[in-house]
Amino acid sequence: EVQLQASGGGLVQAGGSLRLSCAASGFTFDDYAIGWFRQAPGKEREGVSCIIISDGTTYYAESVKGRFTISSDKAKNTVYLQMNSLKPEDTAVYYCAATRRFVLTIVAGWYDYWGQGTLVTVSS
Repeated sequence: EVQLQASGGGLVQAGGSLRLSCAASGFTFDDYAIGWFRQAPGKEREGVSCIIISDGTTYYAESVKGRFTISSDKAKNTVYLQMNSLKPEDTAVYYCAATRRFVLTIVAGWYDYWGQGTLVTVSS
């Protein structure tokens, strides 16, 4: 059974940092790409970043480029999202998702499996 467990959310002041984790199980980690998405209250889900596990290729939404860094630890079957210089507009529930397709995309429809969300709140 494919499982994705997102964690690491919390309350932080603007300008602060958080690191989210996505622990994966039930599939061959190297065969997948993992994406991070977020959904703010009253807004549509937005793609944030993704990584192809096998070769480490990454992609970022323009809104987070230069502030967020996605990485993976194959030994731990975990993907991280390091979020620096956080802004109030980064406030959202963050989700991780997995796709077996070797595509570098933050379009939600390409993803097959989703974890539960973790709430990030950035205060001004």
